[in-house]
Amino acid sequence: MRRKLILAVLVLLTFLLQSTVFKALSIASITPNLLLILTVSFGFMCGKRIGMFTGFLSGLMIDMFYGNLFGFHALLYMWIGYLNGFLYKVYYDEDIKVPTMLVTASDAVYGIVIYGLQFMLRGRLNFLGYLKQIIIPEIVYTVVMTLLFYRLYLWINRQLLEHEMEGQRSPWLRR
Repeated sequence: MRRKLILAVLVLLTFLLQSTVFKALSIASITPNLLLILTVSFGFMCGKRIGMFTGFLSGLMIDMFYGNLFGFHALLYMWIGYLNGFLYKVYYDEDIKVPTMLVTASDAVYGIVIYGLQFMLRGRLNFLGYLKQIIIPEIVYTVVMTLLFYRLYLWINRQLLEHEMEGQRSPWLRR
């Protein structure tokens, strides 16, 4: 319960950071997708269920404030969290390469799905222009931010794990 509450607060703080501070720090009107970093990180570190929970809350925040179609981003982020949760078994906490590759792949899939379902179906068929002007710059900016935010999320996850392990110890073994 504590983990889910802290994740909900993290989603809210990350959403506020993404929609305020990083809107001001946008480069060529491209901002990093911090909620995607959060979803991928916790899906990778904690498994499918936590990845789905984090992704659903992240997508729900986007849908409530920016979405045209309610539930679209919630479903998309939930799937991203779920799919990244499959790699929980290869999780090694100090390795930054795997989360960086996961964020890169997830952001690419996210951009392609957004293009396919929100632009291409409306008759905007310039995929190469969209790829060059939006998807690739967002991937690069998001990956750079992953190098910073993943360490923070890793520390938070360690603190949560320590608290969960402390609660599982026998009362006679506590000091």
